[in-house]
Amino acid sequence: MSETILLDGSSLTRAQLVAVARDGANVALDAQQLQRVQRAADFLAEKVSCGEPTYGVTTGFGSNADKLLGAHRVRDELPGSRAQVPEGMLMEELQHNLITTHAVCVGKPFGADVVRAMLVIRINTLMRGHSGIRVQTLEALTAMLNAGVVPVVPEKGSVGASGDLAPLSHLAIVLLGGGEAFLGGERLPGDEALKRAGLTPVRLSFKEGLALNNGTAQMLATGTLALHDLERLLDAADLAAAMTLDAFAGRSGALRPEVHALRPHPGQTAVAAHVRELLQGSTLVDIPYHLVPHFRPWAAEAWSEADDQALSFDIGWNWVPANQRHGREAFYARFLPFKGGKKHQPQDAYSLRCMPQVHGAVRDAWAQACRVFDIELNAVTDNPLIFPDAEGAQFIEEQVISAGHFHGMPLALAMSYVKAAIPVLASISERRLNKLVDPATNDGLPAFLTGNEDGTDSGFMIVQYTAAALVNDLATRAHPASVYSVPTSANAEDHVSMGANEARHVMEMMEDLGHVIALELYTAAQALDYRQEMLNAARRLAQRGGWQALAAKVANAPHEGQPHHEQFVAEVRQLAEALSGTSDFHAGADVRKAHLTLRRHIDFLHRDRALDGDVRTVCELLRQGAFHPAHAA
Repeated sequence: MSETILLDGSSLTRAQLVAVARDGANVALDAQQLQRVQRAADFLAEKVSCGEPTYGVTTGFGSNADKLLGAHRVRDELPGSRAQVPEGMLMEELQHNLITTHAVCVGKPFGADVVRAMLVIRINTLMRGHSGIRVQTLEALTAMLNAGVVPVVPEKGSVGASGDLAPLSHLAIVLLGGGEAFLGGERLPGDEALKRAGLTPVRLSFKEGLALNNGTAQMLATGTLALHDLERLLDAADLAAAMTLDAFAGRSGALRPEVHALRPHPGQTAVAAHVRELLQGSTLVDIPYHLVPHFRPWAAEAWSEADDQALSFDIGWNWVPANQRHGREAFYARFLPFKGGKKHQPQDAYSLRCMPQVHGAVRDAWAQACRVFDIELNAVTDNPLIFPDAEGAQFIEEQVISAGHFHGMPLALAMSYVKAAIPVLASISERRLNKLVDPATNDGLPAFLTGNEDGTDSGFMIVQYTAAALVNDLATRAHPASVYSVPTSANAEDHVSMGANEARHVMEMMEDLGHVIALELYTAAQALDYRQEMLNAARRLAQRGGWQALAAKVANAPHEGQPHHEQFVAEVRQLAEALSGTSDFHAGADVRKAHLTLRRHIDFLHRDRALDGDVRTVCELLRQGAFHPAHAA
């Protein structure tokens, strides 16, 4: 049985919204708060009966706000008019027409999760009791949500002020028996969907159309779901970065807590701590430079032991003669003079070293948006606002107040911030991926992470192309919609937020961001296999064959009788002793779990094969949350 979320207008959380939108949770209405809802509706009915002029109730909307509704329909007196009189009063016709004429969005329909989120947001804000909607209308909207009726809401048509008028009209028109809706995945006319769900259409009363379509529910729904997805991708990006750092046998100094205490941005310190946790138990990070061999193409005579002969690579080092160590004596007093895969430098490239600063800044953008959206989830965003119990009020303008809570700029700017951050996270991920496949930067791994003995293999070359294309696409979509207002309603609405576009763009960008991170994980897993196997092959070689076996893998080594031979022998003995004394080389515990999860579905790439299936698989694994610590391994 699915969870039931109690709505009271003040305590809806992002997690609860996701539970309704994506997990099928039902909603219930707080009985005590419904009394406030009815109080506002009764107050409005009383004022109408007294003939008080009220915006959106006894006047038109927007630029028609100066038109007061009369006692009868003037158009009935027009020459040649037909005697087709709509049901109800002009004030009821006003609300009905507001919904039917405003439902003019275009494009493909939003997914059911977005529409269900819009419904729960709208119900929750109306529960505050400042909108004038009747209890029975609110209950009908709730019944529609719980019955699984999903209005067809095309994606495009909101300018984000006065709220999301057009998409919310598509949401409300089904309640009136119009429009279209999905029920059980079948697209139906709105009245048929209601009928099959055992529901009946609603006739709107005073201000109810305005209460239903005036607010920020579309931008809030899409933005909240996007933030939920981004939170998962932030963790996945940290995991991909940690796997890449292990694959590089990188340095951990840039992650140390005392470092980040000196610049304590919340996201930055959180990312550093998270990556440290992911790397816990790694014997690759901070490994001495001289222990790491570089890749050499496989050769038949490369290995003598039977189990090593199955390896698809050879390894090697270059010895640094004593006469080439001038000025670096202190370094070589600490590290042996063997150049393998790791460059002798104390810091990694920015895409590795600065991951806390970059990932952390993106995390801070996400956190700021969450703060804004958490407020909006329990805000009243329609207009006018009704205060039936305002103390000392003498005129209706003091109790029915026209304001601007429908303006989506708080959400729009928060989404602009996130939108700019998304390609940043994708870009640094692609840069790490590129470093892994480039032999000039991958610290001794094979070019494009393949042996390519015959020159016929491309390996992971084109994986980076795809990541690059996605990063460019994300970057071109990062321009903020919120900076470009296009006035509407004959300039009555002369400044709008475009927040609906902003939030929709962010939601659409989540998929490509996920793909880039998945491609880094896919590539890093291949690189990690190479790094671990190369190091462990070196360790076994030292343990079985001693210094002589290692010496055979060292280029630039002097032969017996040549200058520096004795020094070389002494130093290669030290290298053999250091490798022999190590245990298995492996990544951090959480990185290993994620690597194992990937390898259960995707084999190591020994030779070129069709990679499209691999790519689909890793993207789907990431989408399903398979790499989350709770699910991995």
